[in-house]
Parts: sequence; C-alpha cells; structure tokens
Amino acid sequence: MNTFSALLGIAFIPGFFSCILFVIFGQVTARKLRKNPEVSRHLGMEFMSGWNILNIAQALATPQRAHKMLENSPVSFLHANSELLKKHTNKLDRILAILFFWPLMISGLSMALLALLKSIGLFAN
Repeated sequence: MNTFSALLGIAFIPGFFSCILFVIFGQVTARKLRKNPEVSRHLGMEFMSGWNILNIAQALATPQRAHKMLENSPVSFLHANSELLKKHTNKLDRILAILFFWPLMISGLSMALLALLKSIGLFAN
C-alpha cells in the first residue's frame, strides 16, 4: 500500500460515518423541520433531493457569525435561515448537525486535495 492509498483511506473513514449520520440527521431533524410550515420555506434552495439536509446541517453547525455573512450575501437564497432553525431545534439536533457536517466537509475536502496533489505529481504511481 502506497502513501496516497493510505491517506485516501484515512480521509474516507469520516466520510463513511457521515453517510450514516446523513440518514439519521435527515430522519430526526430535517423531517421535523420540513413538516413545520413556519420553517419549511426557509431551508434554502434544494438542488436535488436531500440537499436541504445539507443546508440545515450547515446552518446549525457553522459559527453564527460566518453563517450571517452567507445569509446577507447576494446568494442568500441558497442558504437556510440559521436563526429560525436554531429557534425550532434542540441541543441534540445541533450536536447531530455538527457530528454530520464537519466530518463530511473535512473528508470531502481532504479527498479533493489528495486528488489534486496526485494529479500534479506529488504522489508516485
């Protein structure tokens, strides 16, 4: 096993657990928020089925100050309203969002970085 394969495997592990947490978060939190008529219109744009699960997780997991910058930008329609979501979720929902969102982002960005580094020739074949 070479270095690239080992690093790719390490980067894949949190992504795998995030896939399991994606289903759990969708069933526990996103379903509850979609059924609430006050919140359902403020979950952000859904590019494909399930995308609002990522929008909800991002709104609950990112720092409030960073998410406010996204909500006040010209593309704010893409993002969920974090204040409204925090009002209608409990501590368990927020913890589940953090446990799902950050490993998914770290894993995805790590694998993309590894692919870029391999394409420029940093890792030997």
